[in-house]
Amino acid sequence: MNSELKEEIKNTVVKIHPSRFAYLQSSNTQNDSYFLATKDNDEITFIVEEKNIEKFDFQKINKWFKLIEFKITKPFLCVGFLAAVSKTISEKGMNILIVSTFSKDYILIKEEELEKAREALKETGFAI
Repeated sequence: MNSELKEEIKNTVVKIHPSRFAYLQSSNTQNDSYFLATKDNDEITFIVEEKNIEKFDFQKINKWFKLIEFKITKPFLCVGFLAAVSKTISEKGMNILIVSTFSKDYILIKEEELEKAREALKETGFAI
């Protein structure tokens, strides 16, 4: 890992959201009770807090996840950032769902794997 990436990891603000989350596939675009939404030509996917799931008509659902937020200091400019996060988690035998916004990256991790993921990220240099 290069020194620029190590420095970015050290300076990234990491937040673990306290709620439980699910991600679901829905065609209900009139609902604003979601945390994040993505839409492409094939589907709409929502990341939803547990308390809001009943507000959606959905075709598929995967639950329960914890949401980890990474507020990177140089969005789009730090080569290898998401690769480092993904590699850290995968080397410990876990899977993640990555979602990005303009200035933040998020991962969803299975609820029962949160502590294992937290420790792995700390070992990589993230201040959690």
